[in-house]
Amino acid sequence: MRLRNIPGAEEALENSKYVIKQPENDRGHFREQIFGNENPIHIEIGMGKGKFLLAMAQQNPAVNYIGIELYSSVLLRAVQKMEELEKENKAPSNIRFLCIDARKLGEIFAEEEIDRVYLNFSDPWPKDRHARRRLTSPPFMAVYDQILQKDGRVEFKTDNQDLFSYSLEAIPEAGWRITEYTRDLHHSEMAEGNVMTEYEAKFSAQGKPICKLVAVR
Repeated sequence: MRLRNIPGAEEALENSKYVIKQPENDRGHFREQIFGNENPIHIEIGMGKGKFLLAMAQQNPAVNYIGIELYSSVLLRAVQKMEELEKENKAPSNIRFLCIDARKLGEIFAEEEIDRVYLNFSDPWPKDRHARRRLTSPPFMAVYDQILQKDGRVEFKTDNQDLFSYSLEAIPEAGWRITEYTRDLHHSEMAEGNVMTEYEAKFSAQGKPICKLVAVR
């Protein structure tokens, strides 16, 4: 589906206090320079409109959250939601956004600066020649290996069975260990404490099972 470009989206992001403008300058110092604390940092790659990340930030005030989204028109929706909450004095202080390509994560974050990576309903890139673009491919897992704490982990959710099957093979091939997984999240023990994304709510309403895995070194 073609994304609809929203005029003025990039300018709105540039003017938003919730969007980190020059993240390279904060490399290795995101905790103190962006959040003003020493709390762990969790990132969501491909955060969409931000429903999942916002809920996580509200539930876990002692964790810092950074949402990463490539498309400015998509990220704008999350920024607008934060601005609406701010008017009600309900905006969480532990959430920020980045409008960047995920392939640049190693340039943005220092080694072991991140504590957890969330991958929710990522683009499946179904053609074999595009496999390296999948966020669970060995090249991306190598990036996570660089920026994650030694005891950090990657959590991945999708409705795409083929992408999940690929991930179950590709992640161990990249040197990681899958500690738990399910092909029907909402009817498994892994459902405890689950926070749904926009896509997850939509697909679940259609009766599609949701897959999830957790990977560590």
